[in-house]
Amino acid sequence: MSLDKAVEAIIREAQERGDFDNLPGKGKPIDLTAYFDTPDEVRNAYAMLKNAGIVPAEVELLQDIAALKERLAATHEETERSRIQKIIREKQLQFNVMMDQQKRQRRD
Repeated sequence: MSLDKAVEAIIREAQERGDFDNLPGKGKPIDLTAYFDTPDEVRNAYAMLKNAGIVPAEVELLQDIAALKERLAATHEETERSRIQKIIREKQLQFNVMMDQQKRQRRD
C-alpha cells in the first residue's frame, strides 16, 4: 500500500469514529489574511521556528489577535466590545510595526 493510500485510510477511519466532529471553528471559514499578508521568506522562517518548537513574537501577536476577534464575535455587551476592539487595534499596530522593522532590515 502506498503512503498516500495509508494516510487516506487513517483519515477515513478517524472521520468514521467522529474524531473531527468537535474541532474548534468547525464549519467556519479560516481567516488566512494575516498569513498571506506575511512575506514568503518570513513565513518560511516561521515554519522552521515552529518545527523547532519556537514561536516568534509576531506569530504570538497574530494568535492573540485571532483569539480577540473570536471573543469580540461572541461578546454582545458594548463596553466590552469597545475594550476588545481597542486591544485588537493596539496589537495590530504592534504587529505592523514589527513587520515594518523587518522590511527595513531586509532592505539594509
